[in-house]
Amino acid sequence: MRSIYLVVVSSWALSAYADALNVNLGTADSFAVLAGSTVTNTGPTTVHGNLGVWPGTAITGFPPGIVSGGTTHDSDAVANQAQIDLTTAYTSAAGDACNHSLTGQDLGGLTLTAGVYCFTSSAQLTGTLTLNAQGDPNAVFLFQIGSTLTTASNSSVVFTNGGQGDSVFWQVGSSATLGSTTAFEGNILALTSISLVTDATIRCGRALARNGAVTMDTNIVSIDTEGCEAVQGGTVPEPGTAPLLMGFLFLSLIVYRRQSRKRAMYPG
Repeated sequence: MRSIYLVVVSSWALSAYADALNVNLGTADSFAVLAGSTVTNTGPTTVHGNLGVWPGTAITGFPPGIVSGGTTHDSDAVANQAQIDLTTAYTSAAGDACNHSLTGQDLGGLTLTAGVYCFTSSAQLTGTLTLNAQGDPNAVFLFQIGSTLTTASNSSVVFTNGGQGDSVFWQVGSSATLGSTTAFEGNILALTSISLVTDATIRCGRALARNGAVTMDTNIVSIDTEGCEAVQGGTVPEPGTAPLLMGFLFLSLIVYRRQSRKRAMYPG
């Protein structure tokens, strides 16, 4: 019984620890591109997944752009619900506790492990950002950006030791711009607009704009790359839960030792 009690309490604590952060996109998960006002495109863009707009009604540039493996939802009930779920996900992501402040630092050249990273204002990526999943298939990276996200031309986000873009979230307080030929990863949740400059790609992730436009020019945005859908939402420990976990484990150890002593003193 003592062993069972210890396992149960420890498992409960670990579960609470693992579930501390959960970015759930709801029905917006099926959208590769979702805008609030308009979607505009120039050139042979490919969207792998749903394409939609709400409450706006304008989707232009398809064709020459194509929607592969998804459906276009122009101001319909599906796009409406996706925007509702996007707002919920955005609010949840913005409210999570920050693990590390990167304010004033360029993301280029950094190697980061799973966690919550925040910028009080704008964020810039020049060069390569490396995300180290440390072999954890559930590793989640959340970036909270107070205003704009901008990438320079030829910038990239890459993974090491596992990981994939569906578990990366970019909560952007205003607008995001991906420079030309940027090779990006992750889900952009922008309050206002998202611009993908010529030949920028999101190999595994989404461009989801709550209020403004999504503007594209010869891009690829995909949610169905091989392995991309391995994790839906995902969890990463929030800093405040680490002491909670340790406290439960410590309490379990105390109870276990006291019970052991009682049995030693009163074997009958």
